[in-house]
Amino acid sequence: MSELRADTITGSDGTSPVTLTKQSAAKVWANNELTGTASVQDSFGQSGIVDDGSGKLTMSFSTAMSNANYSPAGMSVNASGATAYASSVHIGATMSTTQLQVYFAYTDPTSGAWYDVPKSGVTINGDLA
Repeated sequence: MSELRADTITGSDGTSPVTLTKQSAAKVWANNELTGTASVQDSFGQSGIVDDGSGKLTMSFSTAMSNANYSPAGMSVNASGATAYASSVHIGATMSTTQLQVYFAYTDPTSGAWYDVPKSGVTINGDLA
């Protein structure tokens, strides 16, 4: 029987992290702020964002996905006073190997509007190129 124990695993250069490929780990995750000037709160595998207008955001990936059939998932919350409104995340016009556009909408289907949200969480699962 073999056993591997390690506190830290680095790339062959001894300093860079090991790249996860062909594994079932999130390849990209991000927490972005859309209210005011859109900004990245924290992320992994996201190289930048573009504010596409109210409730719309395009995420760029640090490393390309192997194809555009990856699995994005997301959530967001918008709070107004003491009331929190759950909102849904929709895939926008762009879903490529290097970018994903997401839209944020309140769960009220009659509003038909997109909203800037203070917390937008998006996770991408799939294989890297």
